[in-house]
Formats: sequence, structure tokens, C-alpha cells
Amino acid sequence: MTKQNQKSIRNIAIIAHVDHGKTTLVDQMLRQSGAFHANQQVAERALDSNDLERERGITILAKCTSVNWGETRLNIVDTPGHADFGGEVERILSMVDGALLLVDAAEGPMPQTKFVLAKAFAAGLAPIVVINKVDRADARSYEVQDMVFDLFAALDADEHQLEFPTLFASAREGWAAQVPEGPRESLAPLFDAILSRVPTPSVEPDAPFRMLVSTLESDPFLGRVLTGRIQAGQVDVNMPARALSHDNVPVEDTRITKILDFQGLSRVPVEKACAGDIVAIAGFSTASVADTLCDQSVEVALPARPIDPPTLAMTFAVNDSPLSGREGDKVTSRVIRSRLLREAEGNVALRVSETDSAEAFEVAGRGELQLGVLIETMRREGFELSISRPRVIFQEDESGNRLEPIEEVRIDVDDAFSGVVVEKMALRKGALAEMRPSGGGKETLVFLAPTRGLIGYHSEFLTDTRGTGVMNRVFHGYAPFKGPIEGRREGVLISIASGSSVPYALWNLEERGRLFIGAGVQVYPGMIIGANSRSDDLDVNPLKGKQLTNIRASGKDEAVRLTTPESMSLEQALAYIQDDELIEVTPETIRLRKRLLDATSRKRAARQSVTV
Repeated sequence: MTKQNQKSIRNIAIIAHVDHGKTTLVDQMLRQSGAFHANQQVAERALDSNDLERERGITILAKCTSVNWGETRLNIVDTPGHADFGGEVERILSMVDGALLLVDAAEGPMPQTKFVLAKAFAAGLAPIVVINKVDRADARSYEVQDMVFDLFAALDADEHQLEFPTLFASAREGWAAQVPEGPRESLAPLFDAILSRVPTPSVEPDAPFRMLVSTLESDPFLGRVLTGRIQAGQVDVNMPARALSHDNVPVEDTRITKILDFQGLSRVPVEKACAGDIVAIAGFSTASVADTLCDQSVEVALPARPIDPPTLAMTFAVNDSPLSGREGDKVTSRVIRSRLLREAEGNVALRVSETDSAEAFEVAGRGELQLGVLIETMRREGFELSISRPRVIFQEDESGNRLEPIEEVRIDVDDAFSGVVVEKMALRKGALAEMRPSGGGKETLVFLAPTRGLIGYHSEFLTDTRGTGVMNRVFHGYAPFKGPIEGRREGVLISIASGSSVPYALWNLEERGRLFIGAGVQVYPGMIIGANSRSDDLDVNPLKGKQLTNIRASGKDEAVRLTTPESMSLEQALAYIQDDELIEVTPETIRLRKRLLDATSRKRAARQSVTV
């Protein structure tokens, strides 16, 4: 690649709340810029290449791509919309000089919109606002534009940022215009706005090579691949280079073995890259995210942006149940530890620490979804794990008082269900901050609630609102401890036998509560097989068969008809369990169990906790 004129490069990030159309917009930008061949088959949301991303319909990892518009090269970074993956947004904003802020024309600014916009302002960016989905029947384009302006003002935007251009678009149909009515032809107005609004990279082309690492991934052929924007100088293949930590300590000296340039959906090897380019570099074996890759003459690292601390933690331990080792091939603490440390290297929002036990590790992150995605990824890789209930990470102020994380919760719900939502949130120590009608018989409720009160609430919320409510959460800050919060009210049904469950036994247990297993399922003592209809735990025998004799019965035998068992997803299981329970995760099965499998040990521990 020949050295480019700096004026011909623009680096932008696309930021928004979840499901506001970021990845769909990138699809259309790639299509209309000629990145695909005329007859090339491309999947919808082409950048969501991860299996979990495709299954869930969300973006989990930030990804880079590039398009050419006229004589200008646009490097585009697609970001996740969920607050749990906010670390991905925070670290990539150092790579770009501008941002597209997408806002749904019907929903308007959401909690995550506020979060990503605040991060963009902190990075000194002046976003371009795109009101997306204006072709929807319930779109309120100009009203949403006013709401976005109010949000800019509330976040203390400067004069330049407040003079943001607004475009109205439909990412799915592939058009953008100055007004909602059109013309509805192409994304050319969006490209023109990027060229006029986003500045050229502020770099030093003649200085020694420097690049801040924003993302890290492992490649089976290239090893560690580090992505970032070149801040100064030029980098060549086989060039000697150095990695510096954020406190200017040399990490390693090596040679650059590969430089990869982003072109459309592909990464193309190039011989050199210049200041302002976003590239991926291979050859380093130790350097990680937030390190500076540089020429060997450089002694001062580039400043790295601080990342918000994790708020939620779980314990990942070796699976020690009687059924361990039957489905997975990665079961030892050494392998689990190595995998978690490798994940923490690339994911700066995760923190892995040792515990008192050599077979358990504490993993802290931003939320249940982020940790749930990590667990799901590991089980697909063949790991077997025991997972504890999520618990919040407390802090202390200067006076020694305990502080806990608070989240801003926005709930859109039908008028008929607003009362039960307010009641349930009050039980969970949520304070109502705002309540307003949103039209169409719906209300918008905004709460400030402790994170620990929200654990396990989402499924209950969907039940209370008949599946019609929408809840969005984003980290707000730390506040004084809110006091005890009532947990799960129902007890569980616990197996006392080992073997394969029997239909006749389960049929008799149905009157005791809801079952989580069907017939023919392997169980063991201490495994949770259902929910008790009462508040205490109940030990049951799911293997008890009907006693048969050689005497003919006078009446007809009743046919055994079992109710379909309630199967839980990983996130539902994490929300359901209590502190004395664990989730057994294997490549094929998710089981609930008691931490102590022996009934006598559980009773002894319960008596001790009451005594204490």
C-alpha cells in the first residue's frame, strides 16, 4: 500500500443503543460503496460473524471495516449496543476522530444512548446524529431530534458538539436524507456529512512509529493480533518494534511479522501502513490492550483511557458433581484458569482473580449478559464449570461506609401494568425518578435501583407485563448501601437418589411444584429438579417406581401424563439460583444443584448460619 495523503482518511465509530440499527447501517454502507461484487452473496448483518452474535441478534465484539467513497477512505468501527459490553465502546473511541450516533425514530434516546454519547464527549468527539427507522408507522422524527438536543445539553456538550448535523434514514432500506420525507435514494447524504463533519486524523506522520492497542485477538496462524490506529510515523513488515506499558515500562522487543489492513469484510496483508490508518499487527507475544506499540527509540507511551470498573462478580469453579467429565473434555482447574486469563487479556472490562480454593476463580464484569456470554462461549469450547450466583462488587467511601452499584432502569410498559412494576421495583429498593406517558396507552418509567435488586428480576418483569414490557439498564454510579432486599420466596425440590428419573415418580411430584426435568434424565443427590410450591426446600425421590404385584387390580390404572418441564436458559438459571446453589454447565446440559450435595451437611450449614 502506498503512503496515503492524510486528508484522504476518515476514522469513525457507529454508536447507539441496542437494536437501533448500527450493524444494518454498516451493511448498507459496504454495499453502496462498492465493497461487494455485483453477484456476491452476503449474509444480513455481515459484521456479526460470531455464532452467538448471529443467534442472539446482537453485536458483542467491536469490529473494524473500511469503505472507499470517492477519493476518501472511511475506516468504520461497529460497536455493541448493550451496556454490559460498554468496555468495547470505551476502548475503541481512542481509534476514531468522529462518531455516528444512531437513534431510533420511535423509541428516542435510551439509557445506553446516554452512556455511549457521554463516552464520545469524554473522548472529544463531535457526533453526527442519524435518526434511524423513520419509515416506521410510529416514527416521531422531529420530536426525537429535540430529545437528542436536550440530551446533548444535559451532558454539557460544547458549542461545536451542539451544532450537530441531523440526518433521517432507514438503514434497512439504505437511504438517508436531510428531512424525513426524502428523497429516499441512497446513503450519499450520510457519506457527504461524514466527509464534511469528521476531521482528518490528528497524527504525526514524520515522527517515530507509535500505536495504542485497542483490541486483541488470537489467530491460530499468526498468534496474537493487536488492532489500533497508528498515531505517528509509519510501520513496515519485519521492522524492529517495542511494546510499552501505560507507565512507560518496556514489555517486549520483537519484529513485526504481519500488517493487516481492513478492506470491506476482509483483512488484507500489506507491506506498510501510515499514520492515521487502522491496522492489525502480528508479531508480539506479550503485548496487550492499552499497551503502546512503537519504534525502539520511543520511551514514552501513549495515554490510555480509563475503563469503568466491573460491578458484578461470579465464581467459576471445577465441576465436582457425580456426573462431571461425561460431556466435556476441559475439566481441570489449570485449563479453566488459562482460558479465563486469556479472555481477560483481550476483554478489558473483565477481571479475573484467585480465590481461597485452588479450583475456583472469581470473574468480575459489567453485568449478567457479559458473564453469561463468556460462560456460553466456554461451554461450546468443551468446558465443564460450576457457576455461583452473581453478586455485586461493593466499595467503601472515605468514612468507611459501604457503597453499592446503582443502575438507571428505563421501563416502557402498558398503562395497565405500570402499578405492578412500580410495586415490584419498590420491593427491590428502586426509586422512581421519572414517570411520563409515551403515547399509545404506554408509560415510560425511570428508576434508580441497586444492581443486586435487579438480579433475577427480568423474567419476573416479563411475566408481570405479559411479555409486553421493555426494560433497559445502564450503570449510573455508586451510592450508599440500600439495606436488605428480599430474595426468592419459593423453595426447591432436591433429588435424594442417583439414577434415571421415572415418569411415575415425577407424576406424583407435580402437585408439589414446578418440575425442571422430564423422564429419563440422569439425576444425583443434591441436584435441583424443580421449584417447591412452598418457601422451604424439599428432598424428594424422582426414581420411585410403582410397586407391582401378581394380583390383578380391580380398577383401571391411571395413565401417567406429565406436564412439559420448565427448561431454563443460562441467563434464567443465573437469575434463579440462591447463594447456596450452583449451576453445573457442560457442553450439552445446564443443571441446577445445591452447593453441598449431602442433605446432612446442608442442614448443619443452615443451623450454623442461623446461629451466626
